[in-house]
Amino acid sequence: MRLTEKTVSKNYIYKGKIVNLRCDDAVLPDGKACKREMIEHPGGASVLCIRDGKVALVRQFRYAYQEAIYEIPAGKLGEGEDPMLAAKRELEEETGLCADALRLMFVLYPTPGYTNEKIYIYEAVGVHEGRQHLDEGEFLNVEYLPVQDVLAMIDDGRIRDAKTIVAMLQYARAHGAV
Repeated sequence: MRLTEKTVSKNYIYKGKIVNLRCDDAVLPDGKACKREMIEHPGGASVLCIRDGKVALVRQFRYAYQEAIYEIPAGKLGEGEDPMLAAKRELEEETGLCADALRLMFVLYPTPGYTNEKIYIYEAVGVHEGRQHLDEGEFLNVEYLPVQDVLAMIDDGRIRDAKTIVAMLQYARAHGAV
């Protein structure tokens, strides 16, 4: 069975600074017309940074959930921006740490039912001090927690962020920690 759908028209409802919202006309594989609600997002880049056995996590308030959550450093991609360069930028901006190199661990589709967002997850290699410089209006705390503590926080639900969970489980699997 063919599993593709054809876009007939893209109908923009809202264009914002972070996302655009569309309600498209499309055709299903069986030829029937349908509507597809779609959130366009430029994507993001994130970094798992482990130094001396401790994971650099940021804790910040996320309005959508109305709570402060733990996450690995991350940020939105600029138009046409290389995800690796964005990840390096976000690591230093948010934590004040720099990496000699980044290794791509995973490309995550966080919500494939209604958005085209992709999150690139990197692992920092050769970590050293830089200078933290948060964006205007960005408020967060940086915490350095042992790898095993972070894995326990995933197990007990204190860490719920998908990119952080994927990064940590990939790391643990690669290093025999699970």
